[in-house]
Amino acid sequence: MERATEPFRGSKALPGGFVEDGERLEETAARELEEETGVSSSRLYLEQVGVYSSPDRDPRGRVITVSYLAIAPNLPTPEAGEEATSADWYEVNPGLSTELAFDHDLILQDALERARSRLEHTTIATAFCGEVFTIGDLQRVYEIVWGVSMDSRNFRRKVTSVDGFLEGTGEKRNGGPGRPGALYRKGPAQVLHPAMLRSRMQLES
Repeated sequence: MERATEPFRGSKALPGGFVEDGERLEETAARELEEETGVSSSRLYLEQVGVYSSPDRDPRGRVITVSYLAIAPNLPTPEAGEEATSADWYEVNPGLSTELAFDHDLILQDALERARSRLEHTTIATAFCGEVFTIGDLQRVYEIVWGVSMDSRNFRRKVTSVDGFLEGTGEKRNGGPGRPGALYRKGPAQVLHPAMLRSRMQLES
């Protein structure tokens, strides 16, 4: 979002704000996201990323930030709240500074790395998909978040070999090019065993 107030008025920043009395941190994250962008947290997966406490990170005084990563498919168009002049989604280019206010570039990179790491060890990649999806949809999630290309046969073999990762629906998606794709939904597993390590997937792609 683009900040409507000082400090850093007119600069882009991640949505955020101060904790109110009686709030849990995750409630603050959800409230501030909706107030500043209009995006409701009701359909989002929220996960704490880190704590940022450098004494000079905020010119207003000592401010400690707890950041959250939000994951969901088909996100709605954000609408700027009272503390923002605009709000929008931006593609993240790893390693490229986005010149965000405060230390938000660091927070953004840490959140990206958290998402990448979580894809290696958990089934969280399915949270980027809809209720049902093809293996091709899931592969695209990995390729976008990791920034790699993978062999589709190799990827299919790996994700279908992890017990509880995916559950077949018995249905297929029609209407696209090629053969109809089998549809799956998230299985009961929360942890990937064995893990899908980025380095190994890149070598085998």
